[in-house]
Amino acid sequence: MVLLSLLADASQAIRFEDLGLRRGIDLGFFELRFYSLAYLAGIVLGYWHLSKMIKAPGSPLAQRHVDDLFFYCTLGIILGGRIGYAAFYTGGSSTEPSMFTHFTPGAFPSWDLLRLWDGGMSFHGGAIGVLLAIAWVCRSNKLRFIRVADYIAVNVGFGMLFGRLANFVNGELWGRPTDVPWAMIFPSDPLQLPRHPSQLYEAALEGLLIIIIMLPLFWKTRARWRPGLLVGVFTACIAAARFTVEFFREPDAQLSEFARQTGLSMGQWLTLPLILIGIALVIRALVRPPLGTTPAAKGEGATSTEAA
Repeated sequence: MVLLSLLADASQAIRFEDLGLRRGIDLGFFELRFYSLAYLAGIVLGYWHLSKMIKAPGSPLAQRHVDDLFFYCTLGIILGGRIGYAAFYTGGSSTEPSMFTHFTPGAFPSWDLLRLWDGGMSFHGGAIGVLLAIAWVCRSNKLRFIRVADYIAVNVGFGMLFGRLANFVNGELWGRPTDVPWAMIFPSDPLQLPRHPSQLYEAALEGLLIIIIMLPLFWKTRARWRPGLLVGVFTACIAAARFTVEFFREPDAQLSEFARQTGLSMGQWLTLPLILIGIALVIRALVRPPLGTTPAAKGEGATSTEAA
């Protein structure tokens, strides 16, 4: 009955193709996808803002460290996001074979794994990639990991906002069937049902809301003097946002049975530990004295300021 009702309401839904959106810019010899530009815009804006942040008192970073982070975090986002997508979201059905299927010892990776412009990036894989990149830069430069992570966390919302908007422009990752007035019918949906434009929900919650929370927290409070507070708030907020959006987002076809059996989607199960980690980091940061209130912290703070 629900399906019949949605089919009856389909004529009232917004048809995605009527929006006149294009996936990219046709350069004649090559189509420059907005999906790729979104990642580039998020990384460049994050680099610019991080360069501005380190000029504020108490920075654990110098500009040379920001340059290193820009390079290695970009690799972490791309490689981690893509490998994470292949590991977590492919291989669950015959219609979505694993991107690792064609791997052979000593052979070059599957071409499908490298087709970034087709979409398919895992938030959790990208997060792991960024953490590994931060760890490498911190180890190489003898920086304190948690403080560097605080500064990086403030800038992640930019990339999330642009990335989710690009998902919408691509007409991918659409939501569950619904009869809300703003329901959309996406061309790639085989059932052609009115659905939640969940990409826009994600852009708002995982991108815009994170920016609204994190930027004032850094610039208007003394949160940066409490190691772990910024990255803890970010982790808890973005994980909670992702957990919420998953109720409106259609599970990947190859994982729909997994979601039905467990009651939660793969994204939600992967997000639950992040919420707990974020809360733990916030509590840890708040129960410890802020930098500059003890002799040891005061010395660290002086060193950090000099690094900037």
